[in-house]
Amino acid sequence: MNKAFTFDGLEVGYDIPALPGMAEADIQTPCLVLDLDALERNIIKMGNAAKQMGVRHRVHGKMHKSVDVALLQERLGGSCGVCCQKVSEAEVFARGGIKDVLVSNQVRDLAKIDRLARLPKLGARTIVCVDDLDNVKDLSEAAARHGTTIECLVEIDCGAGRCGVTTTEAVVTIATAIDAAAGLKFAGIQAYQGAMQHLDLYADRMAKTTIAIEQVRAAVQGLQAVGLDCDIVGGAGTGSYYFEGNSGVYNELQAGSYAFMDADYGRILDKDGQRIDQGEWENALFLLTSVMSHAKADKAIVDAGLKVQSVDSGLPVVFGRTDVKYIKCSDEHGVVEDLAGVLKVNDKLRLVPGHCDPTCNVHDWYVGLRNGRVEVVWPVSARGKAY
Repeated sequence: MNKAFTFDGLEVGYDIPALPGMAEADIQTPCLVLDLDALERNIIKMGNAAKQMGVRHRVHGKMHKSVDVALLQERLGGSCGVCCQKVSEAEVFARGGIKDVLVSNQVRDLAKIDRLARLPKLGARTIVCVDDLDNVKDLSEAAARHGTTIECLVEIDCGAGRCGVTTTEAVVTIATAIDAAAGLKFAGIQAYQGAMQHLDLYADRMAKTTIAIEQVRAAVQGLQAVGLDCDIVGGAGTGSYYFEGNSGVYNELQAGSYAFMDADYGRILDKDGQRIDQGEWENALFLLTSVMSHAKADKAIVDAGLKVQSVDSGLPVVFGRTDVKYIKCSDEHGVVEDLAGVLKVNDKLRLVPGHCDPTCNVHDWYVGLRNGRVEVVWPVSARGKAY
């Protein structure tokens, strides 16, 4: 079970960036900070949206890699469990008290399969994705060996072009094999349309998702024709959850980034043509950074460079300001354009990361803020759990 974290013996600035009760001004940078009010509003809003659509929300743990955030999503948003991408990541959540865990990915290495088969002994419903008949045998043997049950979703490639099968016939063939295998239980379908989550225009995202929904609908009907029902028809992300949630086909959403938001997601537009970070969701995650040099009149150098963030989806954005702009980074330095010279050494800036998931994975801690003070400090529980 998840236990309250103790800070005994941890030194601020060496082991940890801050302690509860500290003022925001005293936090050691660079580090990740959470606006707890915004985070809680995002979680409640998504929970209410899922409830109104009559579907479950299985939060994506790979985004934050935090048991504490997952438990908050369960408490405030009514989430039914988590999905994640790796066995070690799933084990962190199971050990932390999450009772329903989906590895929304394939697990093929025999050592990893063996570890997956032991997860139910931690008290967690354990689910995994399958897209190959050969995988069924290995999963079955491991479950039988440990006397556990592994639930399986057949993954459909509905546009991402990665894992998954593409035809109803293939879905039915694999599902039938799972249903007949010892130690396994057929649980449904995994169908995440990842290729379109960041398309700027709402209409473009809707068009792509509509095609995927019809593909999934056909698969569900094909399964029903052979007597197999789907407990889970899961997928959807922050850019499309309203399409899947209202489809009448999907019954589980897997949105993750909505809780924190990032600069890349923030640029996409809702049905009214408004950026989703200016109406639908709030920025709750920030990379807090400090000015370390202003030797150049028009540039401030900050301590947040490549080693504390991912720039695969673009550079971070300075939050709440239009007078300065983050324009470049190297390993340990960030360059902030400051044409009017408004910044000074030791000033702090909140950066909205370009991509939240890989940025969170390079930090050990979240510093949760409310009313200018540190309320909580949470470990990034599954940081580095990539196996």
